[in-house]
Amino acid sequence: MRLDPFSLSLSDPLGTANGPIEAREGFLVRLADEGASQSAGLGEATPLPGWTESLSDCRTALDAGDPDATTPAARHGVSLARADADARAAGVSLGAQLAAGDAADAVPVNATVGDGTAAETAESVREAVESGYDAVKVKVGARDAAVDAARLRAARDAAPDAELRADANGAWDRETAAAMLDAAAELGVRYVEQPLPADDLSGHAELRGRGVGVAVDETLAAHSVGAVLDADAADVLVLKPMALGGPDLTLSAARAAREAGVDAVVTTTIDGVVARLGALHVASAIPDVPACGLATGSLLAEDLAPDPAPVRDGRMSVPDGPGLAGDALDPLYRVDDR
Repeated sequence: MRLDPFSLSLSDPLGTANGPIEAREGFLVRLADEGASQSAGLGEATPLPGWTESLSDCRTALDAGDPDATTPAARHGVSLARADADARAAGVSLGAQLAAGDAADAVPVNATVGDGTAAETAESVREAVESGYDAVKVKVGARDAAVDAARLRAARDAAPDAELRADANGAWDRETAAAMLDAAAELGVRYVEQPLPADDLSGHAELRGRGVGVAVDETLAAHSVGAVLDADAADVLVLKPMALGGPDLTLSAARAAREAGVDAVVTTTIDGVVARLGALHVASAIPDVPACGLATGSLLAEDLAPDPAPVRDGRMSVPDGPGLAGDALDPLYRVDDR
């Protein structure tokens, strides 16, 4: 296994609870193809503190050779590389390999709109729908609840037929969340993501049944998928392969959710092209997957390689060549070039 560190600058700093992110740092993981100048499989380990282990812990786990779920980004890098190698050897796409059969040839994706004014929100939603997106996620929680309710109303007025989602990033208390879910239900919002802090499983469970779905995202960094399902805490799980530990564990989580009557949406942690493609293939292996949060490549000012699966009309076509993308990522497989 060969590791190559990288740092990818973001187009604009991303604000988080742990401070602004200006770049995504990680490791390109390449499994050796014995006797050849190319690797057999590609993976990416791009940790995001608060969601995964630190960069240094990720490197330590990768150097040890067999990382586990306690270092999910490292495990993701290795498991993705192994899955890519297996699919390339079998001559099938990674999605087909994961699905053990037919996988979707395209995945719907959502646009994301930031926390601007009501007028700015409406305009951004309108532009997203006009560019082909059927689903739009509106960031809420940074402003007063009444202001956010007005922003959601403006979004609905701007796009009467679009699927709207709202993402509060755990900003509300239970009383505020209940009021906002009632307002969202009146507007036909599909679901509200992370209305309460990550550790409040019982609170999320109590919010269900108000006419709008409850989705959890950050909660999956604090609790296992099984614990969330056992607590009946969600209508939707937002699954990040980098944070869950790889494509295999993500697909297992999606299947467990579906068996429990809970939808699964696949998203990235603002990863490089290798991990984004891995997440796209995972989504393609989930039957009738809802629009996923995979349209994040534009947040990067630079990438590991040109993206073979850009967003067009609100969808990402899944590369059908062997492995991640057939020969589209050939330069990354060449171990002698780096």
